[in-house]
Amino acid sequence: MMISRFLSQKFRFFTFFSIALLVYVHGYNLNETYLTPVSNVNEPLSFTTFFEYFVSNGILRFRIPILFLISGYLYALYDNRPYGERIKKRFTTLIVPYLIWSAVGLLITFLLQQFPFTAQVVKAANIDQLGNNRPYTQIGWGGIVLRWLLVPISYQLWFILVLFIYNLMYPALRWMVLHLPYVLLPLAALLWLSFLNLHFIEGQGLFFFSLGIWLQKKNISLERRPRWFAQGLFWIFFIGINVIKTFMAFELDFSDGTHAPGILFILYNLGTLSGILAVWYGCDDVVRWCMSRKWFNKASAFSFFIYGLHVPLVVYAMKLATQHMVHLPYYRLTCYIFIPALIVLFSIGMARLLRSIFPGLYIVMTGGRGL
Repeated sequence: MMISRFLSQKFRFFTFFSIALLVYVHGYNLNETYLTPVSNVNEPLSFTTFFEYFVSNGILRFRIPILFLISGYLYALYDNRPYGERIKKRFTTLIVPYLIWSAVGLLITFLLQQFPFTAQVVKAANIDQLGNNRPYTQIGWGGIVLRWLLVPISYQLWFILVLFIYNLMYPALRWMVLHLPYVLLPLAALLWLSFLNLHFIEGQGLFFFSLGIWLQKKNISLERRPRWFAQGLFWIFFIGINVIKTFMAFELDFSDGTHAPGILFILYNLGTLSGILAVWYGCDDVVRWCMSRKWFNKASAFSFFIYGLHVPLVVYAMKLATQHMVHLPYYRLTCYIFIPALIVLFSIGMARLLRSIFPGLYIVMTGGRGL
């Protein structure tokens, strides 16, 4: 079954939109260097800190579920193709780029560690997933290989590794969707709501990937706005719940043994679900306007390149900028607004340059996307 032209445009729009906004999710300059859905903020509440948390850890948290949902829907659309052939192709389009971009992140970090000025920036950024910020020359080859294969400095790559695992699991997921949907989906939702995260298997991705399969197999329209959808109410609830969550992230005390993280997680789930519905069904006019613009279609072709390159670049660039603009008023807010946007533009420029000079390398790095 083929999908309509507008649904295809929505998939492309939200893929680019979600990845471009991902740069803002990773480009904050709060004292907390790694935000989870239940992170609190151990610094004073101000307009800047509120705004950054509200955006990075609030209203933009709908993106990953939407990407998993789109991935599940599209994968189910072509499940008449042989399993082995599909997995082989997915290895080329997911795992090979994963290994390349993981190596790129390591190389960028290693090069910056060779100069005292930038080495301090890398150390201050503190984004090594193993918590070891020593120079790579001191970590040794074992530590480098571990980071390359399993815990990349480009930490956004977890998504494509998990996505490949769900592709491997697809025959079982498809069977359960067709025969036991009211077992699979509630169970996956429970795993998501329990905040399951085993690095390679996590509840959120499993639920929304499975939901995408179910929506495709049931031929449920993702174009027509449901009768029960009240656009204004969903937007008000979506924004309001994230305002409340942001205030509570500053005010709750996580050290007194209360259920503060659980409260934030409930608010996060409510904000995520309402956000998915609000943006998916409430932005059709925006989708049509953007997809009718030549410049947007050109930029959206480079979604995967932006995804692969933006971390660790945005983290290091943000740390460097905030260290040297401290004398300016509202420097943190200014950096948060402009640095991620510049990283997106830089990534698009690099993608266009690489595609024109070394098209073969570009194809391998992106899994054939954006040609």
